[in-house]
Amino acid sequence: MDASPLTPLALGRSLRAWRTARRVKQAHAAEILGVSQATVSRWESGGLAPSPREAARLTDLLIARPASDADHALLDLVETSTEPAHLICDLSHRLLAASPARSREWSLPKEDLLGMSLWRYASQAIVAAEAGLGDMGWYEPLGAALTVETGANDSNEVPIRPGRMNWTRLRLSDGRFARLVRTQALPPPARNGL
Repeated sequence: MDASPLTPLALGRSLRAWRTARRVKQAHAAEILGVSQATVSRWESGGLAPSPREAARLTDLLIARPASDADHALLDLVETSTEPAHLICDLSHRLLAASPARSREWSLPKEDLLGMSLWRYASQAIVAAEAGLGDMGWYEPLGAALTVETGANDSNEVPIRPGRMNWTRLRLSDGRFARLVRTQALPPPARNGL
């Protein structure tokens, strides 16, 4: 699963949220990206899809880069969590942090996956959930949270089992977004006769 999950809507809304958090005007964003202010406006409204080259520049600008003490505290919380959890860049799906419980699920060492996109391991159910994020208000400036059905993938490296995950979109200090992914605890199995 190497196809990128980035949609014009995701890029445009993420650009608008980044600009708002950083107090960057459309004209300045246009200058940074080498396009007109009208182009930035149309990207943000979903009225124009960026070309592949423009999408690459947008992605490079918007990839989550935890930098502040608060951002690093978030990474530390994930890294020391006792529950299966990981943190990714919401736009690129690059792994930023993983708990020991999550790392034990993988056959690849966490260090080999840090900075790499986990999108290639997405199950069909995750791909479908990702495709519907724009309709659910996921890209609005304040972030969002939802529960998704995972389905299973066919990977031995980063296996995903059928179940549920909680996704929480968190804005980092620089206006870029990360996604906290936590496995939802399943209820204990019913015992016969009780």
